[in-house]
Amino acid sequence: MVSSNCDNLGFMLMEAKILTLEQLEQALTIQKETGDWLGKVISQLGYITETSLLEYLEAHLGVAYIEMATMDVSSKVAEAIPMSLAERYQVIPIKKNGRQLTLAMVDPTNFYAIDDVRMVSGCEVRPVIASQREIMRAINQAYGVHELVEKAVGKLKTDDPDNREAVHIAEDAPVVNIVNAIISRAVKERASDVHFEQQETALRVRFRVDGFLREVVSFPRRLHAAIVSRIKIMSDMDIAEKRIPQDGRIKVQEYGRDIDIRVSTLPTITGEKIVMRILDKKAISLAISELGLTPENFNLYYSLYRQPFGMILITGPTSAGKTTTLYSTLTTLNTPDKNIVTIEDPVEYQLNGINQVQVNLRTGLTFAKGLRSILRQDPNVVLVGEIRDTETADIAIRAALTGHLVFSTLHTNDAPGAITRLLDMGIEPYLLASSLLGIVAQRLIRVICPQCKVSYTPDNECAERRIAEDKIKTIGVLYRGLGCPHCNQTGYSGRMAIHEVMTVGPVLRDAINQKVSSDALKKIAVEAGMKTMRLDGTDKAINGITTISEVIRVSCAETR
Repeated sequence: MVSSNCDNLGFMLMEAKILTLEQLEQALTIQKETGDWLGKVISQLGYITETSLLEYLEAHLGVAYIEMATMDVSSKVAEAIPMSLAERYQVIPIKKNGRQLTLAMVDPTNFYAIDDVRMVSGCEVRPVIASQREIMRAINQAYGVHELVEKAVGKLKTDDPDNREAVHIAEDAPVVNIVNAIISRAVKERASDVHFEQQETALRVRFRVDGFLREVVSFPRRLHAAIVSRIKIMSDMDIAEKRIPQDGRIKVQEYGRDIDIRVSTLPTITGEKIVMRILDKKAISLAISELGLTPENFNLYYSLYRQPFGMILITGPTSAGKTTTLYSTLTTLNTPDKNIVTIEDPVEYQLNGINQVQVNLRTGLTFAKGLRSILRQDPNVVLVGEIRDTETADIAIRAALTGHLVFSTLHTNDAPGAITRLLDMGIEPYLLASSLLGIVAQRLIRVICPQCKVSYTPDNECAERRIAEDKIKTIGVLYRGLGCPHCNQTGYSGRMAIHEVMTVGPVLRDAINQKVSSDALKKIAVEAGMKTMRLDGTDKAINGITTISEVIRVSCAETR
């Protein structure tokens, strides 16, 4: 016999002659065991296809079924209703747009739940369907941190954010779990950086995902000292020191992966700011073929790093993926017959089989001094983390001329600009021309979300057509993401690099010796076959990997 409080969906399907009473009872029995949405169970039993069921619900209820497994519900959105109400009705707010609240529900026909949520939140409710298990996971995730915050605040007797009590509770369970939850969420959401910033009324936490910062949660201002102290303890910093910047590291395991976190503190007028740089070792395990190089650029780069000696430069702004490119290259070159030594500031990842040296300015170990010592260690391959001064550049170039393969980085906008920068440092043109094998310039662009990707035909006058006019005439369409829960409504998910690979041949060597301008060097390289980053990005946009607007954003300083 069907229970009187069974899912209203079941009655609807019985009335529509889609289910029999026996079939419904069977489905309800399985649902109790699995916790899945009843509609999913019915479709798995073969009584109705999922597509037909969704079409039926769309037609009769005007609601859609969503998969929440890959979603991270914002705790700020969830605050629209209390946790007790969410658990009672098995619902959770997943999106708020003005006064409209999108509510994930196990049973969208539960009008009592919709009315209660409407009264409590003061919003118009737009229901969608999700599985019971996924909704309960989202409830625990969204409200769990807030319960911890209430417990942590309850341990404080004063409102002073810098009081000693706040520091003393840094190792209590609520604060420990708050910090752990933030780190876990940051790793799950693929954040590269986590910012803790004390504002006038709150402690704000922001994630940088795919190059863009967004606020994810805020805490009462009085918890600032406790959370900062907890992070300092984890990263082996001095808790009492608040006047000067500090640096530290944390090692954790999240989702079965080893994660290194580089921590930096900065005293500000409102209190200490902390930034965590999340270093996922999975990134450096990429093969060179997975770095986003086109077949043409891959072949050019392969011809460079397979040389026995000479210098190769990787250029681009901060957070352009230079470290990933270099470490992937070193991993490829790392064989028992090669001695590979690096000097870096800082050493971001530890590579097995490679000797890595950390710059230490306090002890006088600079790039230049360290590089001199490395050259006495019989190296085959040398990585200089960054060329920052003339002395380091000169030693690196001479190392390349004396039989070593040298890699390094520069912060320049494009490949030809690296040559001009080195010449401006005072490097002799003939030394640079003789030692330099090539330069790879790169930037990171966001990739279109595969879950909401659609094609469209650009208008004749739009910027997309003007930028890629020579290609669009034959291709006809471009691609973009509409925005969905999977990509946090951005239309993008993940990043990849666009490149320009400039190899130094005889014509370019003569130009370097003559100290020609960067524009002249670029013209020579393009005539020799170099594809600029703008054109590399345009090709990726036409192939549906990214958007033209994203290419324009990251290569705005470049002209066609």
